[in-house]
Amino acid sequence: MRAIQVVNVRFFNATAWYGLYLTRLMREAGHQALVIGLPDTESFEVAREWGIEPVPMDMNTTHPGRLLALYREMADLVRDFRPHVVNCHRGESFLLWGLLKRATRSFALVRTRGDQRLPRNNLPNRWLHRDVADAVVATNSSMARHFIQAMGLPSEKVWTILGGVDTGRFRFDPEGRARVRAEFGFAPEDVVVGIVGRFDPVKGQEDLIRAAGEARRLGGCSFKLFFVGFDSITGSGEIKEWCRREGVDDIARLSGARKDVAACLSALDMGVCASRYSETIARAPMEIMACGRPLIATRVGVLPDLVPPSALAAPSDPEDLGRLLHKALTRPDWLKAVQVDEQRIMAQYSGKDFLNQTLSLYQGLTSGLHA
Repeated sequence: MRAIQVVNVRFFNATAWYGLYLTRLMREAGHQALVIGLPDTESFEVAREWGIEPVPMDMNTTHPGRLLALYREMADLVRDFRPHVVNCHRGESFLLWGLLKRATRSFALVRTRGDQRLPRNNLPNRWLHRDVADAVVATNSSMARHFIQAMGLPSEKVWTILGGVDTGRFRFDPEGRARVRAEFGFAPEDVVVGIVGRFDPVKGQEDLIRAAGEARRLGGCSFKLFFVGFDSITGSGEIKEWCRREGVDDIARLSGARKDVAACLSALDMGVCASRYSETIARAPMEIMACGRPLIATRVGVLPDLVPPSALAAPSDPEDLGRLLHKALTRPDWLKAVQVDEQRIMAQYSGKDFLNQTLSLYQGLTSGLHA
């Protein structure tokens, strides 16, 4: 199988990770896979770090003269590489790939929708997804329902592929757990509640801090907070100030950027995903659960596909999250049942599962194409 992943994403976000990880999985399985990326961007450099030498193309250009040159570059690449599938992870340049597909009739075209915004239900979007794309991949069931129910795509054309997690890397690490807990001053008997991800309002760190205050006010629980992440839109100083304001600064620790993420996740006794929106691709929540940690979360994006309904709180509602956190901390039997359910769900989402689902789609689309 020969495939091109068009990862025209500036930052190394979940969309970029999805395309790059899929490329790596295909290569490791013996397939030929290329990535097209935006030069001089974070995602382009990460691809290089992973040993994927991306093909540089300015897929996001809107300049009329540059579009013609870009189309020629794309046509040359298709002629030389002869892909069975081109998978676009962003909408920019998708129309150009559709024109090239119709001109060459040599590859199948897939549109993967991992962005947080649902596509508008208008004529151009319906045409692009129903007539230009050979298949649409939705990274969560909410997005899939939108394509089928609101936009009228045939259900057989919409595939829900949530992604997967590298279970070789992300697994419970008892030695790493002990080392990280000692580093940050967590005693063996401490219950450590952690949130993972860049410090950004969308990730809901402030909501978790307020929820922690609510849980302490409800009483009957003792725990520590561990912020596994790094400064982004929000800085460490703001996180610490929120903790002081809520009266939980005595139990909070911030990790900063880390290479030993699996060890940090193993150091937790429970994870929280407090995102206010987004999470259309749930990389960090999957990694937490792959490390055997129970997770409570907000009801956004793909999280209802991964977390039992009873372990979900309303987004941007610290009081609701606080009540859920208190329940998890004071009812270990309930939290254990949540963990069992989540491990059963996660058994379907290894990297191998991600690859097999994607290859099943690709092979079905390309059975009549060139060998």
